[in-house]
Amino acid sequence: MEKIASFTVNHLTLKRGIFVSRRDTTPSGDVITTFDIRMSEPNRQAPLDGATLHTIEHLAATYLRNHPEWASRIVYWGPMGCRTGNYLLVSGDYSSSDILPLIVETMQFIADYAGDIPGASPRDCGNYSYMNLDNARLEARRYLDEVLKNPTEQNLNYPQ
Repeated sequence: MEKIASFTVNHLTLKRGIFVSRRDTTPSGDVITTFDIRMSEPNRQAPLDGATLHTIEHLAATYLRNHPEWASRIVYWGPMGCRTGNYLLVSGDYSSSDILPLIVETMQFIADYAGDIPGASPRDCGNYSYMNLDNARLEARRYLDEVLKNPTEQNLNYPQ
């Protein structure tokens, strides 16, 4: 069986950042760009805890799907199984630089968020109490300050 593309990325040198993971073309000719929103360095930094990542998922998905410019192009936001980040699928052919301002806005929204977490109720979520807003805010702020505010090529392009 052939190894899928995401398993060919060198995780030993992968930094935190925003990376184009893949571009797919649907049978109707539409392009879907998958972004790797990497918030923790794989195998070198602790992964995000599950409750924090779950909270980030709820807040980011809500923010993105309500964004005045991008909402109609957002296909999916969800956590990686390894808990080092998230995937964002967008309708269209985009680069990491194209999406950087949107991710900055999204992380700023999370870092500043106060109030009830959208969808965090027994009716709306299968594990509604598995949330940690304080840590989600801290992780979003850390990602903003340490990575997104001054990204380098290593934060926007996969290692070769």
